[in-house]
Order: sequence, then structure tokens, then C-alpha cells
Amino acid sequence: MIGWDVRDGIGVLTLANPPLNLVTLEQTQRLHQALDAAAAMPDLRALVLTGAGDKAFCAGSDLSQFGPLMNPGKVIPGKLGPENAAFSKLAALRIPTVAALNGLAYGGGLEMACCCDLIVADERARFCLPEIKLALIPGSGGAVRVGRRIGEGRLREMILLGEPIDAATALSWGLVNRVVPAQQALSAALQLAATLATRSPHGLDLCKQAIATALAEPEDAAIARTFDMSDAAFSSADAKEAMRAFFAKEPPRFQPVAGRRQP
Repeated sequence: MIGWDVRDGIGVLTLANPPLNLVTLEQTQRLHQALDAAAAMPDLRALVLTGAGDKAFCAGSDLSQFGPLMNPGKVIPGKLGPENAAFSKLAALRIPTVAALNGLAYGGGLEMACCCDLIVADERARFCLPEIKLALIPGSGGAVRVGRRIGEGRLREMILLGEPIDAATALSWGLVNRVVPAQQALSAALQLAATLATRSPHGLDLCKQAIATALAEPEDAAIARTFDMSDAAFSSADAKEAMRAFFAKEPPRFQPVAGRRQP
């Protein structure tokens, strides 16, 4: 239920549980394994996450698995804990990540997509946090990661109403980065990933750390931490190579950085 391919240093991870690519307990375990494999590949420069078919990237959780979880103390160890751990692995990858949304991104699907650095959406895509309609809340990071992208007022609308928004609205709200014609989300995401793959791996890792720090810490503390990151960047082999290539008027030749940053 998880497809994995590598194309010219770019990993393509496909949620393969069509037609809706629902989140299941089995799929979560396979997502863990696929992300561990990606993190261990030193030559991987970027990762694209997409869904099989053209109906949905991921339409949320498989409700048929909810029965045993609907008793006190069951849902966290049985679902939310492992699910959040997998999503956090995606968010913590050192390489840049791009989600290609080829249809519905509902519930856990939207929560998963928001773990990626960039999101490209098919113009037919729809986005929703529908949990309230089952008297539930987004439990796998939606309230946090979606909120960081769209702000408090729009987050309240998505969570409290539980109604879908279209791709144009998602773009205007800042939920996604690009909207492309039908059936072109994956190709557009691969183009972005190819561009990112030419950037300094060390520099990208530091940039991702700086962004995470800016979102999580008070201003003064965040700026102080980015000073340390800047020092590491200026003194890095990649910066020296970038400077050499700039004056030589040729593309830089960066060395890969293996592994992922721990969340």
C-alpha cells in the first residue's frame, strides 16, 4: 500500500490504497518503513509524496477500523501515536519534501500533506478537516500544522465547520504553494523537487531548521538560534563550493548529507 521509487536522486513515495488511499493501521506501519528507508539513503536529494489514482491523494482514515478505538485510552496507542510518529518522521526529514495532491486531501490526508515543505495541488483538489462531523477533532497534527499555514481564523473555519474548500481557496489562504492543471500535480511536484535537488543539502537542512525554529520559539530566541545556524552555514564545505562555483560560472557540486534530523 506504499509505493517507492527513486528517479535521479528524487524519491517518489506513493500512497497506494485506491480509490481513496485511506489511512489504515497497516499503511501507517509501511509509511514508517518507507520513511526510514528514505532517511538512510545518502544520495537522496528530495522526496515527493503523492497518491495513487486521480480521485484522492488521501481522503482520511478508514472508519471501519475505528470500532476498537472508541473506548477510553485506546485511540492513542492504537492509532494516533503511531500515526503522529510517522507524520513527524516525514516532517523531520533533512531533505526537502513536496506533496503532490491529485484529488481529495481530507482529514489525515491533509495532516500528512502539511508535513511536507511544499504542496502542489491539482486544480480539482479539495481540502477538508471533517472530523467534527463525527464528533471528533483532527488528532494527527491538523490543528497545529494546518493552523501554521493558514492562521487562526481560517483554521477555526476548517475545524469547526468541517466543510471542504477548493484549490483556489487553498492557494489564497496559503495552505498550498502551487495550483496546476488537472493531472499535472505530480509532474509539477517533480519539477520543484528537481530544482531543490540542485541546492546545497547542508544549506537546505539548515533552512528547514531555521523555519522550524521560527515557528516554535519566541522571536529573540529564534533569531539567536539562527545565528548559530548561519555560522554553521558560512563555515560549511557547501558554502565554500557554492562560492567557488559562483566565481567559476559553473554549477556547484555538492556532497549529500545522509540521514534525517530527529524531531
